[in-house]
Formats: sequence, structure tokens, C-alpha cells
Amino acid sequence: MNNSWIPKKNKVLVVAELSANHNGSFETAIETIIAAKRCGADAIKLQTYTADSMTINVDKKDFIIKGTIWKGQKLYDLYQQAHTPWEWHEELFRIAREEGLICFSAPFDHSAVDFLEELNNPIYKIASFEITDIPLIDYVASTGKPIILSTGIATEEDINLALRTIRSQGVNDIALLKCTSSYPAPQEEANLIMIKDFKTHFGVIPGLSDHTLGITAPVVAVSLGAKIIEKHFILDKSVGGPDASFSLDQKEFTEMVKAIREAEKMIGEVSYKLTHKQRKGRDFSRSLYAVANIQKGEPFNKQNVRSIRPGFGLHPKYFNIIMGMNAPKSFEKGDPIKVSDDFLERT
Repeated sequence: MNNSWIPKKNKVLVVAELSANHNGSFETAIETIIAAKRCGADAIKLQTYTADSMTINVDKKDFIIKGTIWKGQKLYDLYQQAHTPWEWHEELFRIAREEGLICFSAPFDHSAVDFLEELNNPIYKIASFEITDIPLIDYVASTGKPIILSTGIATEEDINLALRTIRSQGVNDIALLKCTSSYPAPQEEANLIMIKDFKTHFGVIPGLSDHTLGITAPVVAVSLGAKIIEKHFILDKSVGGPDASFSLDQKEFTEMVKAIREAEKMIGEVSYKLTHKQRKGRDFSRSLYAVANIQKGEPFNKQNVRSIRPGFGLHPKYFNIIMGMNAPKSFEKGDPIKVSDDFLERT
């Protein structure tokens, strides 16, 4: 299996979510993909569904959205407005690959999986609200492709069941994204500390599917070990649309990528080896110097030797050891104290 999608060490995979931000325009979808690459994205994510594959067209109260930015709309009408037409997919995949982006999608039923397999979709995303759809997850896993799971509405039991289902099909290339399924998501509900736990608790690649406003959450997530950041991307918020209010525009997305890349550099790796600059910095550390002229055979004492900057003399840990010992040679004031190992051993 080709695992080139898996983030390399200290490299975060930045995913631009197209979602409904094409606003029904094929040309806008193409422009958004090209802009995502220009703004620093590594991948573009689509959603593959139709209104009929998501729900049914009825007016009963269960099917009227409550308590979100889409309040009052019928589920069917929202999905009819927001879906990405299937006839666009092949060309969108082609353009994304031409731009050097990984292009993948989230399917919402078995027919979407079959369709995406025809397009050689390289990764499958399971959306937050589908994490309980075990038959769908099992069918996706049967493709053998890597899977990214969002956890927006998931209990620990939901996560474990989804992971068991995926692994039962022999798929172990799994990413788990912390997600808050509110649009936009309040910062106080982000609970990003879970990202650290995902890796150790579930044995997955951890990441973030972010619906908060701004770019703070992705940067914090990276500092907590996230290796995938997914964020909704729009050319221009002023054109509106179902997802515009919690999407990043070109300027914001570029700033996010820049901040993520800077965070990657700052995080580094666990190592006690000194870099070249750190080794040079030791020139300014303390060491033992003659602070008065010392004749050969004269005892070292607190009046003629001190621990001072710079760091070219003997390590200060030897100060008490050499006190009272006779100098093996003459030192002028300002000379670094340097003596042989044999001399130090004569204590």
C-alpha cells in the first residue's frame, strides 16, 4: 500500500476543506483548489453525497434543523444546496493532482465509496456525524485505503467501535481528528488536550478538524502533537454560502499555514545534543581563568583563579579540586586555566 499520505516526521499535513464553498459553481471549485495550493495546503478534501443519500425530502419536524447557523432549514434543502456534484469529481481530482495536492473525499453511503474507488481516491474521511454508521465504516475499510476519522459527536465507545471495525478489515493506517461539531465551534469547547491522548490511547495518527474561528486552534493543536490539520477554505467570505462563516479565506489560510510551519520548527524533537549554535553559545559560559599572574609551582587559590566568562578554560566543576595544588606552569592574568588529566588526578 502507498503510505505517502502519512505525515512525515515533524511535518503536519494541512488539508483545505472545500465542502460547500464552491457555492454551486464548478469554476469556483477549480479556483478554490488552485488557491489552496497557493496558500500552502498539502491536500484538498471533498465531500461525496447527494441530498437523497443523506436524508429524505420531508417536512416533518425531525428534519428541520435546530440550534445551528442553518436553523429552520430542512436537512434535504441544505444538502441539496451544499453538495458537490458527482460529475465534477473527476476533473477536480485531476486538477488537484496537477497542482501537486492530495485530493480525497468523505463518502456518505456505499454508492459514494464505489464511485470514489473508480476515481482512485487515495484516502477516505469519515465525517463526525457518520462515526456511528458502522456499516459505512466497514465498507470504506474494505477498500484497504487509509482512513481519517473525525470525532465531533463521538463517545469513547463510538471511537473504539469504529477503530475495531476498521482494523478488522486489516487497515491500520488510521488518523483520528479532534473535532467540535459546532459551526462555528466555541474556543472553550475545543478541548485540544485530547489530541495528545488520541495517539497513546488509540494508537493512531492524531489531528484536528477545526471549526473554531481564526488560526489559534490549529497552532495549539500542532504543539500538542497533531499531524493533520483540516480547515474549511473559501476564496472570499463575502460571497456567502452554508460554510462561509467558519471558513478561512486566502489571507487567513496562508497565515495559518505559515504559523503551523513555524510551530513545527519550534517543536523540534527530544534531544540533548547541542546544535552548532548552542555549542558556539558555550563560548559565553563560565570557565576557570587566571585573574592574577601565577608562577609555576605557586598554589592555585581564590585570589588568582576564578570562574568567569568566557568558556575556554577548565570546567568550573574543577575549581575546588585544583585549589591548593601547585600550578604546573606559569599563567598570566587572563589566561585560561588548562591542565592535563594527570594533573587533575593528583588530588
